[in-house]
Amino acid sequence: MAFRAKLRQIFSVQEPPRRIAGAFALGVFIGMSPLLGVHTILGIACAWLLKLNRLVTLVGVYVTNPWTIVPIYTFGTWLGTLLLGMDTILPPIDWAHISFSALLKDFRPLLMPFIIGNTVLGLVSAAVSYAVILKAVKKEHV
Repeated sequence: MAFRAKLRQIFSVQEPPRRIAGAFALGVFIGMSPLLGVHTILGIACAWLLKLNRLVTLVGVYVTNPWTIVPIYTFGTWLGTLLLGMDTILPPIDWAHISFSALLKDFRPLLMPFIIGNTVLGLVSAAVSYAVILKAVKKEHV
């Protein structure tokens, strides 16, 4: 089902607008978090623990998908380098002696910018998405 169709389903959920917006915002935060590979499971678990709508939470989680993950994580990592005051974003890479272990070593300095930047990006995106969805759901329910 297309993302737009999933968004339309959000408007048909029979819950208070604040709970719908909260579930979506939670999903957006989780989807943009640096916890690669566990977004879906984490979204379902958090929605269940907080007694929020799991479908709405998952729609928010899937804002980050195979088409958007690279730009989102790239921007988040760049944001993290700015927040941490790093001058060099990409370390010099010895392309003549490239290996997986060398890449891991070369990109290790980007780990903290990745974590911090994408966490901040997730928080800001969750706050914005909460406001947008709340307004849209209230308008739709009138």
